[in-house]
Amino acid sequence: MDLQLGLFPDDTPVANGAPVGPAHVPERLTDVASRLSRSVRLGTSSWSFPGWDGIVYDRAAPQDRLAKHGLAAYAMHPLLRTVGLDRTYYRSIDAATYRRYAQAVPRDFRFLVKADRLLTSPTAPEGFGTRGTNPFFLDPQYAVEEVLTPMLEGLARKAGPLLFQFSPIPPNLVGGARRFHERLFRFLDALPEGPLYAVEIRTPGFMNDDYAKLLQATGVAHCYTVHPSMASIEKQLESVSPFYQPALIVRWMLHGGLRYEVARERYQPFDRIVDEDPGSREAIVKAVLDGLIAERPAFVIANNKAEGSAPRSIFRLAERLANWMPDDP
Repeated sequence: MDLQLGLFPDDTPVANGAPVGPAHVPERLTDVASRLSRSVRLGTSSWSFPGWDGIVYDRAAPQDRLAKHGLAAYAMHPLLRTVGLDRTYYRSIDAATYRRYAQAVPRDFRFLVKADRLLTSPTAPEGFGTRGTNPFFLDPQYAVEEVLTPMLEGLARKAGPLLFQFSPIPPNLVGGARRFHERLFRFLDALPEGPLYAVEIRTPGFMNDDYAKLLQATGVAHCYTVHPSMASIEKQLESVSPFYQPALIVRWMLHGGLRYEVARERYQPFDRIVDEDPGSREAIVKAVLDGLIAERPAFVIANNKAEGSAPRSIFRLAERLANWMPDDP
């Protein structure tokens, strides 16, 4: 779980000095970007990391300045055409905040938004104010009023996937896998048509044929996620075929065998690859290529905790993808 609230202050005072700008992009990466299909969007899960000086940003800058000004510089990199909004998992934001984000990025940029965890937790999350059953769990009315409407009003055409992340759930809390799938189907089926929805399931027992069928029936995408709490991405690709997805959505989140806190301490300041994960990289490349064969758009988000530096992970992934692209994409 990426607790990112501190990375996105709405009204944080900006330190004295000029806002941050984009880093110089090596000719090698510019060439890679020119060879990638425009239907493939790569990015990171947040943008406010001082350690990205010289990688994404043109100077050293404190986190608060990056939170306020970094997005515009981030979005100027030719290989970073999407970004994850993780803060929305912990608390929904209003249309005005979304609008400020949209105004900072180019027309072709897209945001991957994580839905409020009140929709995906059967028990009241910590800090909710009460304990016990969560009354907003899989509530389509709450989803529309508190999540979907402000997102669409603020981001408009720059809205990418809306992701419902289900952290590990004890099956007995939801009546077992079958009852969970029935309720998930009713929820997804009740959502308005038009937006691209995605589901990330971190309970292995819920990843079965019934899950794949309900996604196909509702036109919702599975989010293929590299995370120790989930099956390997290879097994996810076997369980839920990318050829039947409305879009290929991948999140490369946490290196195998590490807890979030350990990875954060090990990888700071997130300026280099520490623990390379070529197996996950190649599986993601294959998945994206399968999506392209099926003429589906692709969104790939990397986290610093995947290998040590999210933008560097994305650059290496882009190079591998570009090697498979035709000369005239």
